[in-house]
Amino acid sequence: MVASQIPLKVRQGFILVFVLLVALPILFFSIGKAYYASLVEATEKTLEAHLYSLISEVDFTERGIVMPSTILTPELNRLNSDTYAMIYRGDLPVWYSESATNINFIPDNFEAPAGSADFRRVEYNNTVYWQLTLTVILENIDQSEHARFILLKRNDALLRLMDGFKQTLVNWMYVMGVAIAALMAIGFVWSARPLQRLDKEIKAIESGDNQQIKGLYPVELQTIKADLNLLLESQQRQKERYRASLSDLAHALKTPLAVLKSSPLANDADAQEQLDRINVMIEHQLKRAATGASDTWKKQTHIKPVIDSILSAMSKVYRDKDIIFTSEVSEKDYFLGDKTDLMELLGNLIDNACKACRSQVDIKVKQNKKLSLSISDDGPGVPEHKRESLLTRGTRLDTYESGHGVGMAIVSDLVNSYNGTLTIKDAEKLAGAEFILEFNYHDKKIKHQYS
Repeated sequence: MVASQIPLKVRQGFILVFVLLVALPILFFSIGKAYYASLVEATEKTLEAHLYSLISEVDFTERGIVMPSTILTPELNRLNSDTYAMIYRGDLPVWYSESATNINFIPDNFEAPAGSADFRRVEYNNTVYWQLTLTVILENIDQSEHARFILLKRNDALLRLMDGFKQTLVNWMYVMGVAIAALMAIGFVWSARPLQRLDKEIKAIESGDNQQIKGLYPVELQTIKADLNLLLESQQRQKERYRASLSDLAHALKTPLAVLKSSPLANDADAQEQLDRINVMIEHQLKRAATGASDTWKKQTHIKPVIDSILSAMSKVYRDKDIIFTSEVSEKDYFLGDKTDLMELLGNLIDNACKACRSQVDIKVKQNKKLSLSISDDGPGVPEHKRESLLTRGTRLDTYESGHGVGMAIVSDLVNSYNGTLTIKDAEKLAGAEFILEFNYHDKKIKHQYS
C-alpha cells in the first residue's frame, strides 16, 4: 500500500540510482573482463605466430639445432622486451632469444604429445607469464629429434594495456552516466507532461472553469480520459434528473403542507411544531440532494469568508451575551465541497456553541494533508455518555425554545456524505465542548469518534 503511494519522481530517482550505482559498475566490470579475455586470446595468437616463425627459421644439422643470429621477430631480438623464446632438447636448453638472455629461471616442462601446443598462465619468481609450449620433431636425412619450443609473454604487458583501457572506460562511463541521467530526466519530463496537463484539466473542472477533459493524450491515458468524461456526463444527467424530480416533489408537497398549516389542526401547539419540523426537514433534504456532496470534487469553497459571515450574523443574534469570538483561519484554507453545505455545518456548530457558551467561542482551521475545523466554547460541555446520542435526529441536550433537535443530525449526515469524521471532546483551553470536523479527501472511510 505504501509502495503504491511513492511519487513518480522518487521512482525515477530509484531507477537512476540503480543504473548509476549498480548497472554501470556491472557493465564496467563485464567489459573489463571481456577485454582482458580478448587480450589473453590475442596473446595466444601472437605467441603462435612467433612460434611458427621460429620453426620456419630453425636448421637441424649434424651439429644439432642451429638458429640464425637475428630472427625475424623483432620482439625476440630486444633485451628489454616482454616476450621470450627458448628451445629445449629434452631438459637441456639449446637456444635462447636475445630477449631471454637475462632470464634467471627454467620454465616448467609441460608434457604434451608432439605437435600439440599447450597455452597456460604460469608464475616464475613471483612474476606472472603466459606460456606457449610446443614439442616438434626435427628431421634431416640422417636423424630425427624432439625439440621443445617455449615462448613466454609477461602478464605485466597485458595489465598495462588493461590500465589504459580502464582509464578510458572510466572516462566514457562518466560521460555515459551524465548522458543517461540527462536522458532520463528529459524522458521523465516528457512522459509526465500528459499527466500534468490532465491534472490541470481536472483542477479546471474542480474550479468550475471546464465541464469536460478535452486535451489530446497518449494512448495509455485515452481510456482514463474517456471514463472521466463519461462520469462527468453521467453525473450531470443525474443531477438534472434530481433537480427535476425534486422540483416536482417540492411543488407536490407545498400545497398539502399549506393546507395543513391553515387548518384548525395547526392551532394545536404540538401539531404546529411537528408541521414546522416537517417543513425544516423537507427543505434541508431537498437542498442536500440538489447541491450536496455528489458534485463536491468540482468545487473549492474558501473557508474564511464563510466563517466571517457566520460570526457577523451570530454577533448580532447573540448581542446580549456579548460573546468574544476568536478565529484562526488562513485566506488559503478551502473546503472541497458546496458553500451551502459548509455554511450548514459551521452554522449549526457555531450556533450551538453560542447557545452553550458563557462568553467565548473559538474557531480554528488547519489544512495540510487534511482539513480540520475545530469549534470550542467555554460552556458546560457535553457529557461523554451523551455524545453519541447527540448526533441522533430529534435529540437535544439544551433547553432552548427554538429548534427541533435536527441540527446536529444534519451536521452528522453532511459529514458522512463528505467522508469526514466528527469528534466531540472536552475543550482543553476553554474547558467546554469542542467539536472537530476532519476531511481527508483521499480516505473513503466514514467514521465517528467519541472521545
